Amino acid sequence: MNRFHLQFLFICLLTQSLIFSQSTYYVSVNGNNSNDGLTASTAFATLEYASNIVAAGDSVLVLSGSYTGFDIRTSGTSTQPIVFKALSNDVIINVRNPITTDGINIEDADWIEVHGFNVINQPRAGIRIVLSDFVKIKNNTCSNNFKWGIFTGFTNDIIIENNSCSYSEDEHGIYVSNSSDRPTIINNHTFFNNGCGIHMNGDLSMGDDGIISNAIVAGNIIHDNGVGGGSAINMDCVQDSKIFNNLLYNNHATGIAMYQIDGAEGSKNNKVFNNTIVHPTDGRWAVLIVNGSTGNTVYNNILINNHSFRGSICIDEDSKAGFVSDYNLLVNRLSDDDGNSNMSLASWQSLGYDTHSQIVQDENQIFVDNTNGNFHLLPSSQPINIGTSLVSSVVGFDIDGVSRPQGSGFDIGAYEFTSTASVDEETLPNDFILFQNYPNPFNPSTKISWQSPVSSWQTLKVYDVLGNEVATLIDEYRKEIMKVRFNRTKNSVREFIFIRSQPVVLLKQRKC
Repeated sequence: MNRFHLQFLFICLLTQSLIFSQSTYYVSVNGNNSNDGLTASTAFATLEYASNIVAAGDSVLVLSGSYTGFDIRTSGTSTQPIVFKALSNDVIINVRNPITTDGINIEDADWIEVHGFNVINQPRAGIRIVLSDFVKIKNNTCSNNFKWGIFTGFTNDIIIENNSCSYSEDEHGIYVSNSSDRPTIINNHTFFNNGCGIHMNGDLSMGDDGIISNAIVAGNIIHDNGVGGGSAINMDCVQDSKIFNNLLYNNHATGIAMYQIDGAEGSKNNKVFNNTIVHPTDGRWAVLIVNGSTGNTVYNNILINNHSFRGSICIDEDSKAGFVSDYNLLVNRLSDDDGNSNMSLASWQSLGYDTHSQIVQDENQIFVDNTNGNFHLLPSSQPINIGTSLVSSVVGFDIDGVSRPQGSGFDIGAYEFTSTASVDEETLPNDFILFQNYPNPFNPSTKISWQSPVSSWQTLKVYDVLGNEVATLIDEYRKEIMKVRFNRTKNSVREFIFIRSQPVVLLKQRKC
């Protein structure tokens, strides 16, 4: 008999720590600061000791255990950053560093990277970055810190990516402040913070121009914040920025707020595209635009508000110049007088706004399981294909990394509908297909779905971008449509982050 041997090469992006370093140091709870620190068996004992001796190009790799934090004031360079990296998921910083009241403090130090730490129970910030440019804060968990999860001040070109910030007792999950230009805040999870999920504040009183410009805030999941006040995404004098593909739900103050209090001016000329906002009964406005925040554009958003009076969009007279809003799904409550009154969508449209927008249907008709935080779109639901392509220069993918559009038009909201989410295992496929993994990006695991037209011996392997085999997930006889979960591994030289998968199918005919 003949049978097909189907081998799917599932390719992921492998970010390797191939840094042209002067030295790679290790830190261990079993180490000693009298060691040379150059191997795991001769590791240093404290992060602070390592931070005091590093130079541009050095890496500090931290083994499992609980540690006192560190303060770093030495700069790397663009080609030789200084990297601090946890080697496992259980590297914990639970004691403040010796200099400031934060877990990790980066001050007057450019080109620093911090990866994979759990920073908890700090008197002020979990991770604080001030007067430091080109810093990367990735894959960290900051929880139960008093003031902030991650705080920055005067930090140009900072990247805050794939972090979890939760349960800040006093204020915010992520706080970017003080005239910091070109911040990138992407794929973070902020939840149960007393104040904002993400707060950006130009703060003119602290010096410089009081403007945060050219920010990218995308792919963040922000929920259950704001019991003490503060928006899910707060923008005080944030200008020329892109806010897209964010999921905001069950936040108790405003959703996205563009305004001026401490900053030099209003929040101007921002693009607010393809966000999904679902507000509870005690929420404020889904989108607020006030205090001379002119020139803002609002396209392709789902703006649901369950409050009895407040609704989808609130703007004031001083912010109307250059305001464009269309192709959104809205509740029938909007305001053009700073929330003093509300009006119907029909009245709002008579002012020239949202002429292609619609009243949103019930949440249960749109989302897969909104009560449990799954806001993927149901098949044939209202948001599918009715958005505008005017967002295409900004929004090429959705929050999961699925390319847009999948159908005849852009979908509205953070998620693009794809049939991957509802594969019928009883329906025989006609082609070889490897679907986009979900979630994407992921930490620590993701689900991979694929289909073949026949039951057969199937092999599913993960390769890095250099062609090296990383893992064999399946190597056995399987039916036509299958799913498998891939758990990321993490060690001293590799870290997996799925960006976009492209399948390669190799067919081998075998006789038996």
